[in-house]
Amino acid sequence: MKQGARPWSEKPQFADGELCDPDRRSPGAKVTVFASVGSMLPFDRLAQAVDEWARDHDQVSVFIQIGDGTYEPRHAEWARLLPHETYMERLSACDLFVAHVGIGSIFQALESGRQMLMLPRLASRGEHTTEHQLHTAARFADTPGLSIAGDSEELKRRMSDLLDNPIHYKVSFSTVAPIGLIEKIRDFLNG
Repeated sequence: MKQGARPWSEKPQFADGELCDPDRRSPGAKVTVFASVGSMLPFDRLAQAVDEWARDHDQVSVFIQIGDGTYEPRHAEWARLLPHETYMERLSACDLFVAHVGIGSIFQALESGRQMLMLPRLASRGEHTTEHQLHTAARFADTPGLSIAGDSEELKRRMSDLLDNPIHYKVSFSTVAPIGLIEKIRDFLNG
C-alpha cells in the first residue's frame, strides 16, 4: 500500500512461516519488511524513516507497528499495536526486521532467525529517559544477523543493502535455559 496508507485491520495469513526466507521465497513472492517501535514508547523517527523508505520501494511490502506515536505512515501498512501471535507471525515471515534497540526485539528476532536492522532511541532527542539503547547497541554490535544504524538516513540505506544482500547466519539462540542453570535454581529453591 503506497498512497493513502491505512491502518491494518485483518489478521495476516501466511502459508508457510519460512515463506520470506530469501533462500526459500517462492518465485514472484513479494519481499517483506516488518518494522516495530516496541510497545512501551513512541518512536516517530523510526516509523517515519521506514515509511519514507517504503515510498521509494513500492515493490516491497512494508508493515510498521507504530505504538503510541503521532506519526501515521502514508506509504506503508501499519497498526499501533499487534496481538503477540500476529506480531510473531509477521516477524517469522519477514525478510528484514527493523526495530528500536530493545532487548525484547533483539531476542525475538534471534529466536525467529530473522536478519534485523536496529536504530537506537536517543534520550537527547526525547525518545527515551536514558541513553541505554546506545549501550545495548554497542553490546550486541557483533551479533550475527544484527546491524545497527546510527541515524535515519543510514537506516534507509541499510534497509536496501540488507534486502539486496541478506545476512545469512546460523541461529544459535535458545529459548530454553541450560540444564546446569535449571539444576542450580532447583537446588537453591530446595535448599
